[in-house]
Amino acid sequence: MTRRMIWLYATLTLAGGAAGGALMIQLAAGVAMAANPARTLTAERFVLADSDGKQRIVMRIGPGGAAEIAMYDGDARERAQFRVGRDGAAAIGFYDRSGLRRVLVGEAVGGRNGIAIYGTNGQQVASLATTDDNSASLTLYDPATGRARAGLGDSSAGLPALALFDQNGKDRVEIHVKPDGVPGLALADETGKSIAGLPQKNSGAQ
Repeated sequence: MTRRMIWLYATLTLAGGAAGGALMIQLAAGVAMAANPARTLTAERFVLADSDGKQRIVMRIGPGGAAEIAMYDGDARERAQFRVGRDGAAAIGFYDRSGLRRVLVGEAVGGRNGIAIYGTNGQQVASLATTDDNSASLTLYDPATGRARAGLGDSSAGLPALALFDQNGKDRVEIHVKPDGVPGLALADETGKSIAGLPQKNSGAQ
């Protein structure tokens, strides 16, 4: 073998070794990435689609800065949504096939938590709520107008009450029981002025 051939052979050997080394480094890096997958993936919107290419889940940041997860049925209609606002208020909503909200479960920034139920026309028909002082209330609404018609509540001071409202949402009848056990009944006219009452005195009072 001539000196030129020996030199060429040595050059090719070194070049092959260098290429092989680079390839092994790349393979090792790939194996390392596979063994330690990326832990963070950042984007403003993610869409999960079914086998037909229809979007079924959308994760996004809304225009107002709210984080939202929306879920769709097979006909691309939104049926459920989980939302957390920039201010911290959170809610889960459920929708019917026409896109109207039917049930809302949420927690407001002021400490008011509750469940709201809506009719087929989109009007609220019932709600169950609590406040940060542990008062609780159940309210029924007129399905045509959305105005409150009946309310049952218990305050944190231990004062349960039942209120009935007219078609304009005015409080007309109240029944309550005070913390000391004394019941009461109050009637009001359309302006809210009391027109009758039946407070019961304690048995020991003169």
